[in-house]
Amino acid sequence: MHTREEKLQAFGRLLDIMDELREKCPWDHKQTNESLRPNTIEETYELCDALIKDDVDGICEELGDVTMHMVFYALIAQEQGRFDMADICHRICDKLVFRHPHVFPPAGSGKAEAGSVEQVLDQWEQLKQKEKQGRKTVLGGVPDALPALIKAYRIQDKARHVGFDWEEREQVWQKVKEEITEFEAEVGRMDKERATREFGDVLFSLINAARLYHINPDNALEHTNRKFIRRFNYLEAKTLKQGRDLRDMTLAEMDEIWEEAKRLEE
Repeated sequence: MHTREEKLQAFGRLLDIMDELREKCPWDHKQTNESLRPNTIEETYELCDALIKDDVDGICEELGDVTMHMVFYALIAQEQGRFDMADICHRICDKLVFRHPHVFPPAGSGKAEAGSVEQVLDQWEQLKQKEKQGRKTVLGGVPDALPALIKAYRIQDKARHVGFDWEEREQVWQKVKEEITEFEAEVGRMDKERATREFGDVLFSLINAARLYHINPDNALEHTNRKFIRRFNYLEAKTLKQGRDLRDMTLAEMDEIWEEAKRLEE
């Protein structure tokens, strides 16, 4: 691993390169916050992909891409006289210190105990509300642009920090069953609009259950997506090897190969 000085030198090198690219590269010179935004979203998803694969080289590379975008936005803001990279670093440092009084106690307050993870998280949410530029409502910090599944999890987690939660996590299963029953009723009535709303309630209740059992629903669903892709690719490859077409096979024939793919994973 590198020394602190080497890390600072490496970050300084990135700042220097970005300054030069902004001045001399036609593409870099014309970029704006708006034009960079789609690329930033793509790079973030590529990082997430590398993380879930535990691809060490990929994680390192994609973190570099995301860091480059961070520096790029700071450079654009600097040109506009709004803020620069130092302001960004100071802002996050001040926030981290303020939200971790058990590690960085305010002057004269004495050393506070760290407590449990749950206590730290509750304290984090409470301190966010007290910040000068903090959100005015409990759910005010949930970004509108978050994917719906992640947004639901964050909404429920924030509500939990102010006590709006089940007394016993097992109670959530009654809610899940209730929502499924209501969804089935609307499907039976052939009312697509109401069925859509009820299906959303089913998903929301299942995400709530995942949260209560300390399961990240987005990660869980992504693992299932990848599992399905592996097994379906096996099914397709074996079918082609046999000189057949999936469209000409019966469901029973496909299920047989699907089960074979499952056994190979055990």
